[in-house]
Amino acid sequence: MTKFQAEIDVMPKKEILDPQGKAVTGSMKNLGLAEIQNVRIGKHITLELEAESAEAAEAKVDQACKNLLANLIMESYTFKIEQVA
Repeated sequence: MTKFQAEIDVMPKKEILDPQGKAVTGSMKNLGLAEIQNVRIGKHITLELEAESAEAAEAKVDQACKNLLANLIMESYTFKIEQVA
């Protein structure tokens, strides 16, 4: 078995309203940073796992995202996996 680390980003889908991001966008104007617009707030998740191969690790992380880490109705996700020494 080989150890892997996954870096996962979960974000609201573009067509979904992001009230937290909208609030932060509004606050940027109050801070004199009106150039910053369309803020979207999401989650960044890291995890470690053991698997036979990088492909097997990717499949396990994909399953975790689909079944637990992301709400696929409202969120999308991306991830990358690296082997840990």
